[in-house]
Amino acid sequence: MGWRGVFYSSLFLLTLVESSSRSEKILFSNLGAQKAVEFSWPVFSASIFVFVALVLSMYLIFEHLASYNQPEEQKFLIGLILMVPVYALESFLSLLDSGAAFNCEVIRDCYEAFALYCFERYLIACLGGEERTIQFMESQTVITASTPLLEDAYSYGVVEHPFPLNWFLKDWYLGPKFYHAVKIGIVQYMILKMICALLAMILQSFGVYGEGKFEWRYGYPYLAVVLNFSQTWALYCLLQFYAVTKEKLEPIRPLAKFLTFKSIVFLTWWQGVAVAFLFSMGAFKGSLAQELKTRIQDYIICIEVFF
Repeated sequence: MGWRGVFYSSLFLLTLVESSSRSEKILFSNLGAQKAVEFSWPVFSASIFVFVALVLSMYLIFEHLASYNQPEEQKFLIGLILMVPVYALESFLSLLDSGAAFNCEVIRDCYEAFALYCFERYLIACLGGEERTIQFMESQTVITASTPLLEDAYSYGVVEHPFPLNWFLKDWYLGPKFYHAVKIGIVQYMILKMICALLAMILQSFGVYGEGKFEWRYGYPYLAVVLNFSQTWALYCLLQFYAVTKEKLEPIRPLAKFLTFKSIVFLTWWQGVAVAFLFSMGAFKGSLAQELKTRIQDYIICIEVFF
């Protein structure tokens, strides 16, 4: 099931449960502590998906460590696989304790920046390193008599921007210029992600962050707009890099890896913004809906990490 299916299914479940009676609560004592933990069906179902995702991801990591014969590629691949346990644990802890959700989200945002760096370095390592990657791009500019007349523009060493980007962006020429443009496009997202996470912590301490609130007096909508543009540009750079190197990277199935990474990093962010926007528009009402307002995103991610 894709991310859209999980998203719409979760929204349907939320509406269905809101109209039904509140689920029974199972109280566990915490090693003699007086405070009990509310254990409901969302937590139980999420724990199953999280547990299976953790087992599978750790199995993959140990498989790579057991056959660690290509360290340049595998070290970055392990960093990508670690996204699953990081996202799963962060979301599950936020589901258990909404008070810790903000801090867990900051940790997840920081790891997103690191994961994006790992993904870029993994593709470059599969191409043989930075020098060989640039040499491969420069070789694409060589035109021979066998080059078809209607060949893709990449074969002529030019990366043309689609409309409307071609109005204010010059064409990229394959080689160092294109490589550094893609690298900067990805690094800027990493830097902005870290800066926005720090700003969110500062605004939260002053009580003006307002997560999920699209109101001018809160900082959340402004940071959301900045990150949205930054993510879109980083995604565009990754798309252009994939289009140029897809044939060279065919043995590692780059399209499947690219779509998986894109769905984890980028679509989870847009998904969270969509959930917050629906709540701000009053699409969901009732006591349970308000209780799950800050948790439904975590519940969805707990399910998505399994897939």
